[in-house]
Amino acid sequence: MSDTQEMVKQLVDAHGSERTNLMAILQGVVDQERYLSDEAITEIARQLDLSAAQVYGTASFYSFLDTVPRGKYVIRVCRTITCDMKGKRQIIKTLENLLKVNIGDTSADKKFTLLETNCLGWCHKGPVMLINDNAYTDLTPEKVKEIITDIKHHS
Repeated sequence: MSDTQEMVKQLVDAHGSERTNLMAILQGVVDQERYLSDEAITEIARQLDLSAAQVYGTASFYSFLDTVPRGKYVIRVCRTITCDMKGKRQIIKTLENLLKVNIGDTSADKKFTLLETNCLGWCHKGPVMLINDNAYTDLTPEKVKEIITDIKHHS
């Protein structure tokens, strides 16, 4: 049994093999592997008696369930109109320049992935970004530079 098969089996054992547990299992794989590989999707489908297309369709619908490898630090910038009005474009431009990537890409050293995402729930504190599980609010280009510099120095 491969490591992926074993991991999925443990998650299914922990959550149950009913379709209603699919999200918990998908999230469990992402927590451990940082994304959902084709092998993991196929194995989840097999163990839950679903088609791989059903599992992939569910996974690809949710922006936080990545189906491609991402960097160690996944940066998600809120794309709402509120954040846009508060200077989101400057934040994205700053991030692109600092990380040498475009939205949707991962840096050459595999440390950073830069994405836009739907509302993060911090509209009153925009512009906002999430780096892995940490939210950063009231962003300015200067604040973004400090955050990224700090991460680079500590990783």
